[in-house]
Amino acid sequence: MKAMILAAGLGKRLRPLTLEKPKPLVPVNGKPLIVHHLEKLAGSGFTDIVINHAWLGEKLVAALGNGSHWGLNIDYSAEPEPLETGGGVFKALPLLGDDPFLLVNGDVYTDYAFHSLSGSLRGLAHLVLVDNPDFKEVGDFALDSLGRVQADGQNKLTFSGMSVLSPELFAHCKSGAFRLAPLLIDAMASGKVTGEHYCGLWTDVGTVERLQSLEKHLNQSRVK
Repeated sequence: MKAMILAAGLGKRLRPLTLEKPKPLVPVNGKPLIVHHLEKLAGSGFTDIVINHAWLGEKLVAALGNGSHWGLNIDYSAEPEPLETGGGVFKALPLLGDDPFLLVNGDVYTDYAFHSLSGSLRGLAHLVLVDNPDFKEVGDFALDSLGRVQADGQNKLTFSGMSVLSPELFAHCKSGAFRLAPLLIDAMASGKVTGEHYCGLWTDVGTVERLQSLEKHLNQSRVK
């Protein structure tokens, strides 16, 4: 199974840290955020990685190269302008091939074991959901007792930005910028999206404040 890391965001909420470097290269616990993903993917048995990029993308390519440092093969999908989550994946499909692939947002930090997702797809998508963080009052999707994800329901959870997707999810899409969520919601209506509730370490490193909070947590954990 191949994996794709979404790394084309502008990182506006992380400025000034992202004025001269793309968001995935912002350091967390002593190394770029995206390197944590690459190390975990390599340790989970993944070898082929696709990374999309836009803002200061040349710096991302220069920093990561072909991935051989981590025993990986990295292909890049360059976007002149960010194509959002759905559009970015759609553009990268020729690099991802015809089989299901792992998708992970480049701006999340987690201790989730990626290898556990390799055989989880039973429809068009399988999503990892997490408890709603302090900065988000309402969740995204509901998870029923049969493991199906629904757009509506009680006790909504937050979509972690980690999933396994089938290329068939994008069968009717066209080139351009569009979000992933509407595609998922359409598939949910047909019962073709499953999910799981992960209760381990996860955070969206979307702002300077969240980055500082994560660093504090990791430092405290290291001391213990």
